[in-house]
Amino acid sequence: MEVLVAAGAWAMSPISNYLSTQAGSRLFPRYENSTFESNLFEQLSSSAHVYFPGSEGFNASTTRWSTLDAPNVTITVEVANEADVVEVVKFANEHGKPYLVVNNGHGAITTVGKLQNGVQIWMRQLNSVAIAPDSQTATFGGGILAKDVTDGLWAAGKQTVTGACECVSLLGAGLGGGHGWLQGRHGLVSDQFVSLNMVMADGTLQTIDQNHELWWAMRGAGHNFGIVTSVTSKIYDVEHPNWAFQMLVFTGDKVEGLYTNINEELLRNGTQPVDIMHFSVFINNPALDPVNPVIILFILQEGVDVVDVKYTQSFTALGPILAQAESGDYRDLPRWTAMAKNDDVCKKHGLANTRFPIDIQAYDIPAQKKVFDVFASAIKDTPALNSSLFLFEGYSVQGVKSVPPQDTAYPFRESNLLLAPVVAYKEDGEQLAKKAEALGEELREILHQASGQKELRTYVNYAFGTEGVKSMYGYEQWRQDRLHALKKKYDPQGKFSFYAPIA
Repeated sequence: MEVLVAAGAWAMSPISNYLSTQAGSRLFPRYENSTFESNLFEQLSSSAHVYFPGSEGFNASTTRWSTLDAPNVTITVEVANEADVVEVVKFANEHGKPYLVVNNGHGAITTVGKLQNGVQIWMRQLNSVAIAPDSQTATFGGGILAKDVTDGLWAAGKQTVTGACECVSLLGAGLGGGHGWLQGRHGLVSDQFVSLNMVMADGTLQTIDQNHELWWAMRGAGHNFGIVTSVTSKIYDVEHPNWAFQMLVFTGDKVEGLYTNINEELLRNGTQPVDIMHFSVFINNPALDPVNPVIILFILQEGVDVVDVKYTQSFTALGPILAQAESGDYRDLPRWTAMAKNDDVCKKHGLANTRFPIDIQAYDIPAQKKVFDVFASAIKDTPALNSSLFLFEGYSVQGVKSVPPQDTAYPFRESNLLLAPVVAYKEDGEQLAKKAEALGEELREILHQASGQKELRTYVNYAFGTEGVKSMYGYEQWRQDRLHALKKKYDPQGKFSFYAPIA
């Protein structure tokens, strides 16, 4: 039976609304016109749930951080274990239904909008943490979020690299490389992987480790090859539990002096100390400046209770309009930088959040001034864009650069800085969407032209969706050849080609 017809017939059942809104969603009778859904349901474990449009569970599972080009989903399956994932993939394959995995819905790339009338596989129950007896590795469920990784390990005096934002999943970030606070010590999120349990395009469950030819691809281009149900990663003793931060807020007239100081005092030609990170943002805040955006700078230092004055004195000399300092431990970093689970960045406000990332080596001061002015002018001229911001991420990079570039699919290990305008707006027609995209592309192009880099390097996890395969996965021909060969071998029908597809 045609799947769409079956779904529609079930939705018109006189008790469908009642069943679909039950909290557990385990009640699922066999109706003669709902063969697809009822047969799928019978294959799942007792803790799995199936949700349909109109139900609370369906709405929760399909609400995304960015509304632009959201995937079109007709059914959500909340899996409870990896066997459920196998069954969903097999069943969807048999019925010709496309599928997409979601952890917390933060993947904002527009290519996911190509999924139509699809099955969504919701991974939130796969959030376990199991530390190995030797305390050198831990195994995490495939749907676990960064905060749960950090908290689960911290209780045992351990930590590992996660993305900086608490509400982003470990694997959502990790399969594309994964930048984070501890990367200077240990490398990217994907550099911690020891093995992956993964459901392949044909529905088989495999373990991918260093002995498998997909091992290279999974660390940087992993979204293209399967559904990771669990990952075993390296973990580390917490050697430096205490951290300190200094926040300084500047008006826009300080942009040139600020980024000159960052280049000279923090970045140091790509030799930023391993215990130091800087993070800055252009953001609209009328309470601090009613005319122009302000610039917020965060300086974070590991292993101290107060950020060393040698890293802050040149910035305080610029005359910030606001300053704040605090000490704590590693778990405080997301709160200090407004990336904690309850902060706005983790909330789904119904906005189109579009990012236009670029990797560069150092700040070009005239370009910083120009992008500030263009950004400020744009949000004045178009108030619908005034929720936008501009991110400048300066993690330490020693651990990232210590891994030979050819060892993983992650392509841009030599980069020092990750920059991204985030153009945010409430969708209101094609004209506004085009204006937003044009702004993001203009801001990125200013930085690209000033960088001296011939090639545009974009972090795949932040990509807008129009950048192209080489920009996301590397320009070397051997990289492209290897990725395409593996894609053809392991996913010839393009089952996993909705998130930043290789092909």
